[in-house]
Amino acid sequence: MAGELAIEVRQLVKRFGGRVTAVDRLDLSVPYGETYGLLGPNGAGKTTTLRILLGLVRPTTGTIRVLGLPPGESSGLRRVGAMGETAFYPFLSGRDNLRAAARRCKVKDARVDAVLDVAGLTVRAGDRVSAYSLGMRQRLAVAAALLKDPELLILDEPSNGLDPVGQLEMRRLIRELADSGRTILLSSHDMREVEELCGRVAVIGGGRMLSEGTPEELRGQARLWVRAKPAQRAAALVAELASVDGANLQGAEQSGEMLSVVLREYGPSQAAAVNRQLVEGGLEVSEVRTERRPLRNVFLELTGGRSGGSDSLRRPVGRRHRSDGRAPDEVH
Repeated sequence: MAGELAIEVRQLVKRFGGRVTAVDRLDLSVPYGETYGLLGPNGAGKTTTLRILLGLVRPTTGTIRVLGLPPGESSGLRRVGAMGETAFYPFLSGRDNLRAAARRCKVKDARVDAVLDVAGLTVRAGDRVSAYSLGMRQRLAVAAALLKDPELLILDEPSNGLDPVGQLEMRRLIRELADSGRTILLSSHDMREVEELCGRVAVIGGGRMLSEGTPEELRGQARLWVRAKPAQRAAALVAELASVDGANLQGAEQSGEMLSVVLREYGPSQAAAVNRQLVEGGLEVSEVRTERRPLRNVFLELTGGRSGGSDSLRRPVGRRHRSDGRAPDEVH
């Protein structure tokens, strides 16, 4: 399936009523075998988009293909597993809940034990779900999504509400599922989860695509901070390296200048090359540390700290405006 897309979305728009635009001209392309992240605040349009892909919500306009088929096609849904706000019977065991789900999707009971094992729930499979922790319930929801042994797995906020240990367990599970060759569409507002798991990320705000790329691309070029003496000589030496895009001094001379080095590629070998260049040049190096802009900072810059549908990015209709064109209560 090289070169084919598991998910293809073109100019997707979803309006609720005449005033609320939840998704606004969104484009997505997810190749087979990729783990692709949708990163955005609550209300950004992520869940609406996922529900459209599953055929649960009808789009207003746009072209959508899921595994080469229109969303909601029965032949396509048999190859898709989804985890969202899954409801379980609290008085039934985890195993019996999955057996009930297996019957609904016409899957043999033998598959139940297999997905319980994948989710790490075999030991507690006979316990009532009411006795499960939130993390166990989330893993049970992933197990339910795996019942059909899907090619495409759609996960909506899988780590939502989990403690740090539960988050680590969920990330480990998702990574194992990705390693098995499945295509995964992961919706989240957890920066670390997306950064660790996803090959590419779409940052969505107000129902719109704000930026897309690998986590490294979104975070921008890597930077080294170097403290060496004499500082001016250090800057000249480092600038000669082919792996360096720029080097300049930051800070006052009396407080000790730091050399800011922009790297073309990020990696331990680049930092080592800078350090070696300075030491071999006879300079005294007291500090070398790497830095890359946190994904959280990139996200906040792109979204402007806003949440909600695309109408949250627009001037409210019918309100009195100031002479400068802004609404009196508009937040900036």
